Amino acid sequence: MVNDDMQKVPRGKWTTPPFDPRFPNQNQTRNCYQNFLEFHRCLKNMNRRGKSPQPCEYYYRVYRSLCPISWVQRWEEQIRQGTFAGKI
Repeated sequence: MVNDDMQKVPRGKWTTPPFDPRFPNQNQTRNCYQNFLEFHRCLKNMNRRGKSPQPCEYYYRVYRSLCPISWVQRWEEQIRQGTFAGKI
């Protein structure tokens, strides 16, 4: 589902996600989940319009740095199976 070019990030390009005023607390679980949803919504919209998914890269980097890998793998599997609870 994710473009291989997006997975290969040039060295030195990973940074800490910037502060998001929607999630001011120390617990960043909802921030992780929201950025995961926004990434997949962005991909869906860009693919539907026939445009490059490059603007979605921001959401990808944020959720990959905030979310535990096991959560992401489980969510990706649920999306493939059609059982994901979030609205994409």
